[in-house]
Amino acid sequence: MLKPNPEFILELIHTVNTSPYPAHMSMTLAEIELDRAVIRLETGRCHLQPYGMVHGGVLATLIDTATFWSVFMRIPEDSGLVNIDLKLNYLKPVESGVLIAEGFAIRSGKTISYAESKVWDANRDLVAHGTSTLMTLPEKGLRINFPKFLDE
Repeated sequence: MLKPNPEFILELIHTVNTSPYPAHMSMTLAEIELDRAVIRLETGRCHLQPYGMVHGGVLATLIDTATFWSVFMRIPEDSGLVNIDLKLNYLKPVESGVLIAEGFAIRSGKTISYAESKVWDANRDLVAHGTSTLMTLPEKGLRINFPKFLDE
């Protein structure tokens, strides 16, 4: 069984959380492991649409991001990843508070992977659900100073 390298995980989380888009969205990669990732977003005024509810694009971003990182640990170290299809359902409006998206890899292939995500509000009410198809991009990997996995 693959054993993720804790040093890789820490540097990956730092790299993701200090990148421009996650910082712009007030979104963090809170947890990542094989086939699972958790994204946290503290909503603010910038996330609201004119009716005072969190914009659907924010929820779509959370689903996109959680599915992406749930698949990431299974791809080769020298590879990148892109979402090529995103489907989601909005289940309940949100006005404020923390949103948590949890993504799960359903199938991780050599080229194409498939994942799902659920988004909860601060009361643990389900507010959105989605799925994503992702494509591995050879030789487009992140530069992390540690190997993804420990030798067994």
